[in-house]
Amino acid sequence: MEAWVALSIVAAAFQTLRFMLQKLLSMGALSAAGATYARFAYAAPVALILAAGYLAWLCQALPPLTALFWLYAAIGGLMQILATWCVVLLFARRSFAVGITFKKTEVIQTALVGFVVLGDRISLPALGAIVLGLWGVLVLSDMPGLAGGLLRRLWNRSAGLGLASGALFAVSAVSYRGATLEVASEDAFLRATVAVAAVTLMQTVGMGLWLARAEPGQLARIWGARRQGVWMGLAGLGGSVGWFTAFTLQNAAYVFAVGQVELIFSLLASVLFFRERVACREYVGIALLAASILGLVLLG
Repeated sequence: MEAWVALSIVAAAFQTLRFMLQKLLSMGALSAAGATYARFAYAAPVALILAAGYLAWLCQALPPLTALFWLYAAIGGLMQILATWCVVLLFARRSFAVGITFKKTEVIQTALVGFVVLGDRISLPALGAIVLGLWGVLVLSDMPGLAGGLLRRLWNRSAGLGLASGALFAVSAVSYRGATLEVASEDAFLRATVAVAAVTLMQTVGMGLWLARAEPGQLARIWGARRQGVWMGLAGLGGSVGWFTAFTLQNAAYVFAVGQVELIFSLLASVLFFRERVACREYVGIALLAASILGLVLLG
């Protein structure tokens, strides 16, 4: 098994754990913004220690960081904050597994953005896989009690939040890959840890200042939820290091494709941990979207 494949699977497992903890915190202890911020705030100190420790172990100084590195890191960090916020809001409306599946439209959206922005060609079979994925999204967005109709299925709030999170995560991943490639080192793990430390520090400071103004009481609540928050931060950091290291080794679209194993992890978490009932229709939607992603990888 290639290193980037193993890293993607490990990162998906850590990310599932992080979203599980984030859902728990957003179900009463914290607001959606607070649960989003806690993930970064509790990860940042460990990320800085990890990067500094690895540099010390290598007996190396911090590599030069270009202006382009900071631009990529800032854009990626902002997009990740917004995407995570969308996912936390989605958790309040749908089950854990379905929320994660909506998020996973990031793979299909990355292919479409690549065609529009970069001119990447999409074969006819790959286009069929994209249409299959859209069908899966429509099945998942057909909320109980919602009258039929294509537009109402696609434009309800759950579908919008899920699709928005996927688009934002796609931009974030491409930006993070750009940031890691700007670190002047041949060591993939060094590139990843430096980028993770820079991004999480900016996210913690930036969102912390905003939260102090917009929801001042949340900072105290985040500190009060530190027992869960620390574990969420560690899980988030584990996922970030895995993703970032994989991004230095392989194209983000392929990393995302392997990361779809998170669909299985999240379904298990939904049923076994949260004791949520997943409807047959939702199983069908998850299966359609997973088949679309697999087809896109094999046929694109």
